[in-house]
Amino acid sequence: MYLVVAAGHCSPVNSVKPFATSAAFSVVVANMIGTGVFTSLGFQLMDIQSPTVIISLWVLGGVIALSGALCYAELGAAMPRSGGEYHFVREVYGPLPGFVSGWVSASVGFAAPVALAAITFATYLAAAFPELGVQWTAAALIIVATIAHTRSRSTSGGVQTGFTMLKLLLIVGFCIAATWNLDEPVPLDWSLSDSAIDSVFSPAFAVALIYVNYAYTGWNSATYLTGELRDPQRQLPWVLTAGTGTVLILYVALHVVFLRSAPAEAMAGELEIGYIVAQHVFGPTGATAMAIILASLLISTVSSMVLAGPRVLQVAGEDYASLRWLAEIGPGGVPQRAIWMQAIISLTLVVTATFDQVLLFAGFILALNSAITIGGVFLLRMRNPDLPRPFKVPFYPLPPLVFLLCIGATLTFLATEHLAEVLFALAMIVIGVIIYLLVERRAASNRASAG
Repeated sequence: MYLVVAAGHCSPVNSVKPFATSAAFSVVVANMIGTGVFTSLGFQLMDIQSPTVIISLWVLGGVIALSGALCYAELGAAMPRSGGEYHFVREVYGPLPGFVSGWVSASVGFAAPVALAAITFATYLAAAFPELGVQWTAAALIIVATIAHTRSRSTSGGVQTGFTMLKLLLIVGFCIAATWNLDEPVPLDWSLSDSAIDSVFSPAFAVALIYVNYAYTGWNSATYLTGELRDPQRQLPWVLTAGTGTVLILYVALHVVFLRSAPAEAMAGELEIGYIVAQHVFGPTGATAMAIILASLLISTVSSMVLAGPRVLQVAGEDYASLRWLAEIGPGGVPQRAIWMQAIISLTLVVTATFDQVLLFAGFILALNSAITIGGVFLLRMRNPDLPRPFKVPFYPLPPLVFLLCIGATLTFLATEHLAEVLFALAMIVIGVIIYLLVERRAASNRASAG
């Protein structure tokens, strides 16, 4: 039995069919395979030329993401409720940190990646149809996806599963076709030269890892739907780990294909990596067709984040009377107002910010949010050792330590080298604190009036 939250009270409605495991798996995969994998290589090649170092970046990013997924699986199985970081941080650290974490997830964690994925979709499509305006096309995709996910939970899950399966088939097909049609692969030196080893300890490697970590963002997305799964304590660990592992394999395969198919100098500094590779492998006509295909891959990315992200706003609305209008559930079992609120934030970012600014800013604040959440694994085990844990992190404490050490080093570098983006991220946190204080002040005033 699910609840509609509105007008300050809860009332039961007919039971709505929960999300299937396949739909939750699709949300994880589609959230991760999006903008980053088709754009990051161009930024990495500006300073790193070693293919071994490039591939190691994607393996390391996958290990970090998998470590995080294992930690979130333990938290989600022990505290099964939708809301992702908002719910975990609130339970472990308290209401204020939880509210700020939820604010970050809602305003940046999903709205910003939706904007980036939509911009990349429009950029690829414009390569095939130059007459299309990037901003207008990106905005149109966000609006269409929003409408699709405000109908019903069954429609939402079906749309997401279908587009994600199409995405997986197209990526595997792209790798096979590119390998099959490649007449002269680019010669790659896989040895670890002194310069390659030096690059691992350079600022360029740290920046490149930021882009990689952003490309893996989304491994935690199923935790936003926890309360809408049939058996979250069993489904969630499988969905998070299987989804993350699948994406790791696909990312490594894609980058091997990219590096073998086009010269590094042709891709360095460019955004449309897939289109450039397709030009070298399939020629101009094939590249145009591939641009359309690559654009279609990003539809499921936008769709998955439009599906998962508003659940943060919904759960916050359930906990705070001032935000209760965001928690209202429509007849189809979906939080329609929360979905449209996220869409408005994403549309604002599409028309006001540049791609790289949004990426670095979002990468910093999302990594910080995840690190705080994963620190909760240690705190919860110490504070509440008897809490039932249907799933426990294997090889504990290694996975959370790997995640925190790697993310900590990345955040430290960003704080010293990209101060403007970091200050903007910190400003978003301060805004979250202010909103929380206003919400609590209003709640206290209401309680005093009632008393």
